Parts: sequence; structure tokens; C-alpha cells
Amino acid sequence: MNYRFQNLLGAPYRGGNVVITDDTQLISPVGNRISVTDLSKSQTLTLPFESPNNVSRIAASPSGDLLLSVDETGRALLANLRRRAVLHRITFKEPVSAVRFSPDGALIAVGVGRLLQVWRCPGFKRELFPFELLKTYAGCGGAVMAIDWSPDSGYSVSGDWTGPEKKVKPFLFLGHRETLVGAFFCTEKKSNRVVRVYTISRDGAIFTWNYSIGDVSEIDDPPSPGTPESKEGGLIISGGKKRKELDGSERGGEEELLHLGKWELLKKDFFMQPSAKLTACDYHRGLDMVVVGFSNGVFGLYQMPDFVCIHLLSISKEKITTAVFNGLGNWLTFGCAKLGQLLVWEWRSESYVLKQQGHYFDVNSIAYSPDSQMLATGADDNKIKVWTVSSGSCFVTFSEHTNAVTAVHFMAGNHSLLSASLDGTVRAWDLFRYRNFRTFTTPSSRQFVSLASDQSGEVICAGTLDSFEIFVWSMKTGRLLDVLSGHEGPVHGLMFSPTNAILASSSWDKTIKLWDVFEGKGAVETFPHSHDVLTVVYRPDGKQLACSTLDGQIHFWDPLDGVLMYTIEGRRDIAGKCFTTLCYSADGSYILAGGSSKYICMYDVADQVLLRRFQITHNLSLDGVLDFLNSKKMTDAGPIDLINDEDSDIEEGVDGQRRGDLGYDLPGAMPNRGRPVIRTKCLRIAPTGRCWAAATTEGVLIYSIDDSFIFDPTDLDIDVTPEAVDEALKNAQLQRALLLSLRLNEESLIKKCILSVKLLDIPAVAASIPVRYLQRLIEVFSDLLENCPHLEFLLQWCQELCKAHGNFIKQNSRGLLPSLRSLQKAITRLHQDLAETCMPFDEQKLLQAGHVFVNYKLHVIDHSI
Repeated sequence: MNYRFQNLLGAPYRGGNVVITDDTQLISPVGNRISVTDLSKSQTLTLPFESPNNVSRIAASPSGDLLLSVDETGRALLANLRRRAVLHRITFKEPVSAVRFSPDGALIAVGVGRLLQVWRCPGFKRELFPFELLKTYAGCGGAVMAIDWSPDSGYSVSGDWTGPEKKVKPFLFLGHRETLVGAFFCTEKKSNRVVRVYTISRDGAIFTWNYSIGDVSEIDDPPSPGTPESKEGGLIISGGKKRKELDGSERGGEEELLHLGKWELLKKDFFMQPSAKLTACDYHRGLDMVVVGFSNGVFGLYQMPDFVCIHLLSISKEKITTAVFNGLGNWLTFGCAKLGQLLVWEWRSESYVLKQQGHYFDVNSIAYSPDSQMLATGADDNKIKVWTVSSGSCFVTFSEHTNAVTAVHFMAGNHSLLSASLDGTVRAWDLFRYRNFRTFTTPSSRQFVSLASDQSGEVICAGTLDSFEIFVWSMKTGRLLDVLSGHEGPVHGLMFSPTNAILASSSWDKTIKLWDVFEGKGAVETFPHSHDVLTVVYRPDGKQLACSTLDGQIHFWDPLDGVLMYTIEGRRDIAGKCFTTLCYSADGSYILAGGSSKYICMYDVADQVLLRRFQITHNLSLDGVLDFLNSKKMTDAGPIDLINDEDSDIEEGVDGQRRGDLGYDLPGAMPNRGRPVIRTKCLRIAPTGRCWAAATTEGVLIYSIDDSFIFDPTDLDIDVTPEAVDEALKNAQLQRALLLSLRLNEESLIKKCILSVKLLDIPAVAASIPVRYLQRLIEVFSDLLENCPHLEFLLQWCQELCKAHGNFIKQNSRGLLPSLRSLQKAITRLHQDLAETCMPFDEQKLLQAGHVFVNYKLHVIDHSI
């Protein structure tokens, strides 16, 4: 039950701006969550906290310690990035369109509607009023869309202003004919003195404003160069002497007179993309370069102030919603919200550092590989993606299907993947060569919605949506072997028994049928129900069958005797809805159930009780998250949140129509283009039992278990302490030290004791381990094999454990199966890494390096498991 949210796959980016900290940490919003990608290690993780609504703007402090995220309604979270914890919360009165930390990290500039607010940045201490509003600059004719700070944090430049401040008139830049997208200070490299300001508008114009020190005494009103009659886009510089009023700091030198100096429009340049609007931009002060993105998917890199085009390329046909430099300026990051695409491009070598794209329609099906290292997803965008679970990155995408992918299934051995689609084909994919090596079809076109294969991988079965039949093919030849008829509704559930060749199928005709595929006897047994059967799964030992029905119940059958064992009434647990997907745990003791609800329920199978209920999201931007609607927001046309009178995509020249194919639309999209509906379409637990995945409207959520700090109080007495472990190690009592650490169940102590054992003493210590601690010890070795460099030492430990406790492992294989699979997963990964490392060497060098011996031990332990 100790599962916690770990990661979010299938949706690397969905909108908003992205930021880069420490030159390699890419931070991007994903719905109401924040994703952090380590570009140097190609690893992605999702922060554990959520915002109330979809995140629209984020900003990171210069040190990279703090992150401010603001959602669509103006609710903000200030988080500690290092600890991944929320420090403070605040709600702005209006939606926030721009936010930026000052270079010294002491202030935060926020564009709240037509106001520019400057806030004191809270620290890491607990405070009663952590956010302090220092100054509000009014007089803006439109929303503040861009903010930049001067290097000394004394001035801020803000876009889309048309009016001056009342007390001290700031300097106004006028002349742009459309909304400003960016405004940036340009400084001299040696003196770090502000010399220019660049302003970029939505119509593709960039103005260069030159600064020179003027006679302050003669300046009455700030001049307004540019085009006086065109006031749709403007800029304001604020700060200077007011900074002394804000935080009491003294600022000297010429920088203090920026708002009173002499500014002039040096030149106007245009990016010349007449059919598109400029949607994103960024400026690198050290390189004096500007990067811009357009609504037609084109981006450009320009050297300033000469406005020399270095690169002008197209990413896609959809608009670029964010573009940003990293700290060194060698990487460019682009995001496309509509495609869920996130790219990091090295512009000097013209190569990709990161290229990730999520599914931009519902994920219908997911499947774990037998070693739990990979996760495959199939979605309504006709694509299949295979992800590395540990890094959270997609390494291959298959797009040969011409309609929605409804089911995916891994074959034994991790080398091939099956997929079923509404286009009438079942395809087999080679995960070594990344190609479609076999396609299974029918005499007449059918729509497949379920998929299964037997344990040997010789027979492939797929259920249909329209003809209510089950088609059976040979994997080796690709020939159609049989057509199983008998159902009177769509066959949405299909699964082979783990122990024999019996196929179970569920249908909307209110029945479950068992088929003997190899004998060709047809349906050998039928289990009737009072409501439509939505899905069916076998328990891992094949001795139990579970199915969910339209009335919200889960029925458990004995497939051997054909009797109903018991029923779980789950309708109340998911607010009157039904379960559409089920998944047994690795040992079969509990079952996970999800459906058209924000909850995923975990039930104890033996006692038929609810153990835990996971709420997959708290995102109020999705429909179905709130249990009770606010009556103040109800109108005659329905909830006001579902009424959409705007169409910004059409305004920008982008086709705003959504996909509608056989009822498969955007995640939960409704005909009135309302909010997506939260739901779970597929649940799968990893063969190791350490984690499980859920395909939801938010993406593919990964939950993992963490039991490293769970201990049994009956194992503890006054003498079992960490000090006693250290004392036993000091006295060379290795067996006693290891047993004490296992009783404490503290992972760091267990690892310390394992690594303290000498190589010759391993057989004796391994034989002395009580069998009750064997599972925990195997889990520790699984973790050590992935992170510890002492490979031969750990393999010797594993081999001796298998020798000493082989009979117990065989007799209790069901209970130890999750731990053994975790160990096998770690050994398989090491085996693959060694094979790739040793591939260029000849056999003689392998013998000299000792790799043959290590390879042999890997095979011996894998075979023992």
C-alpha cells in the first residue's frame, strides 16, 4: 500500500513557458505539475506537488534553489527545487501573464493584468506573511506580457505599457503596432552598463533603442520617440531611485538615471514572416543574440545589433509557444503545446540534445516489458511510444498505424511489441531494429479494441469493436488460424491464462467466455452477468478471474470450477461510476481498479475491502475533479467554465478544429469544446511489483513503492540500535551486524554490513540469514546492483544466496516473485551494459579483462532465479 507518485510520462510539455537552471536543468509545466529534465543525464522527473489549475507561468531564481509557478487563475506556489517541497503559497487577484526574479534573487516582478507588481522574495524560513508587496506600477493599457531586469536589479523593463506613473514618470517607448512579446536590456560586456533595449512585438518587429546619459536637470517629461499615433504596443522602464524606497539599498552611478537618460530609436527591423505571428522570444545578454518562434512552427536565431540571421528553420506546422536560451547560450529550447513537443537544440553543431514529444490525444493502453525497464503506450494520435521507466524518456515512436491504437502488449523476452488499432491491423514491432516486421490483417476490415498472446508467443488474438469476433493468428507465419464467434457485443477484454492456453474474453453482451484456442473447441464455458462486462483479467497464478461490470461491481470467478467466488461493490468508492480497467498485484493479493473517475481504488481480494484510494489529480482545469459545483458559476447554458467564446487559434491562423474519429477525441473533449474529463483508461503493474502505471487524462502516471523505512516493531528490543550494528562491525561480528541491520530495516545500515563482509566469508554469512529476511535482502541487492561498482562481489553474494536458500525460493516463489523480478531486472541491465561495452574487443582481450567470468555469473544467477 506504500505507493507514492513518482513520475509522469507521455506528456513532457503542454503549454506555458520553460526555464533552464544550472545550464542543464530544464523545467517545464505539464498540466498542473512541473517536470524537471536533466539534459546531461537525459533523465526526467515530475515534482510531487500540484497546482490547483494548469500552470501558465514559471520562474526560477538565479541560484536555481527557488521555483515560482503560477496557474491560470493566479494561484502561485513557491517551491524549494532542491528538496522538491512547497514553501509558500499566494493568490494574485488576476491571472498572471509574466513573472521574473531579479538577478540578485531578492525581488520578483509579476505582471498581474495591467499592473506591474514588485514583491520581496521570501526566504526558506517560516514566516507569517512571506510575500511582501513592495511597489505597484500602474498606468498600463494592456496586460504586461514581458519583463526583464537590469543587471544590478535596480530597473525593470515591462512590455505593453501606454501610460506613465503618477509620481515619477518612467520612460515610455512607443511605436509598436501590436502587443509586445519581449523586452530586454542589452549591456556592455566589460562595464555591464545598460546601452540598449530591444523590444519585440507580435507582428514580427524588433526595435533597437539606444541609451545615452543626458542632462538630468533639463529633463522635465520623458520624451516619447517613435510613432505617437500608434499606441497599441509600448514599453516602460521603471525602478532606479525607487529601488532605494523598496529595500533601502543604495544604488550609485549612471545606472540610477536610466529612466531619466536620453533614449532614442536607433532602428527598426522585421523578421519577415508575413503569414505568421511571433509567439515566443528570448535574448541572451552575453552573446547578444535573439531567438524567436512563430505560429507556423518556424524559429530564427539572430545576432544583434546588426540583425544577422544565423539560423532560420522549421520545427513543425504548429505554433511555437516557448523559446529560451540556456545559461551558456549554446542550447536553444523550444516547446509546442499543441503537439506536446519539447526540443533542445545545440545551434553551433546543429544537433538535438533532447527531442521529446508526448501523445496529444488520449493514451488508450499501456504495457510493461517483462523486465519492467520499458513501458509502451498506444494512443488516439495513431502512435506507439516506448519509454524508459527509470529515465522517463521516450526512445522510439512507431507511427505506421492510420487510426487510434487501442491495445499494446509486450512479448516474452523484451524484444518485440504487439499493437492493435482501429485501422483493422495488428502489428508486431522489433525493438532491436525499430521496425514493423509483421502485420496481421483480416479478410474484411475490422476495428480491433483488445489484444492478447499466449505464454509461448505463438498465438496472437485480437477482439473487435464492430463484428464482435475474436481473430487468431500464428506469430511465425502471420496466417489467420481461426475466428472465434459467439459474442453479441464489442469484445473489450482479452487475456490468456498465465498457466494454460485458455483465453478469457469479456464483452458488452454481459458475458465472459473461456476459449480453448489450441484445441479448437470454441467457447468451453460462459459466465453470465446482469450488466455489460467492461474488462477481464487473470490473477498471476491463473486460479482466479476478475471482471468489472457497468453497475460498478467487480466479480471474482474460479475459472476451474466455474463458480462466482465473491463480489466487490465499488460504485460508492468512485462516486457512482464504473471501473473500466483492472490490474492484479504481482502476488495476486490485491487488485487495482480505475475508470471514469478521479480515483483509482486498491482492494484486498481475500477480504473484499478497500485498502486505499488514489486521487490521480487535483487539477481543477479538468472536469470531474470537483465533487460539488459552485452554484454561483452556473448559467442557463451550463457551467460558466465550459463556455468558450474565444478562439485564439483562428486569430493566429491555426486550424482550431479538433479531431473526431469514431468517438475518439481529445482527452475527454466534449462537443462544446469544454474542459477535458478526468478518467483512467488503463492500469498495469510492473512484473517486479515495485511500481504501477495508469493511463489517465493527465498522461501516464507512475506510482512506486518505498518500503525502505518500514520495520516490524516485534523485531526491535532495547539492544537493537544503529550503535549496536557499528559495534558488531568493529568487533568483526559480521553475521550479528547484518542480522541487527535487517531487524532495523534501515537500508543504509544493511548495505554497509553487506559491503563489510569479506569475499571468502560470503557463503557462511549467506547461509546464516533467516528466511524471513530473505525478501528484504534480495531487494537491497537489486538496488546495489544498479548503483554500486563492486559487481563481482555482489554477484558472488547473489549466487551464494541462491545456493543456500534455493529450496525456500522455489517453495515460496509466489511471495518472492516481485523481489526476484527486481533482481532479475538489475542483472539483465548489467548484462546488456557489459555486452555493449565489450562488443568492440576480441575474445583474447575479454579473457584478460575477466569479462567472461562476470558474464558467466550473470547467466548462472539469472538461471537460478
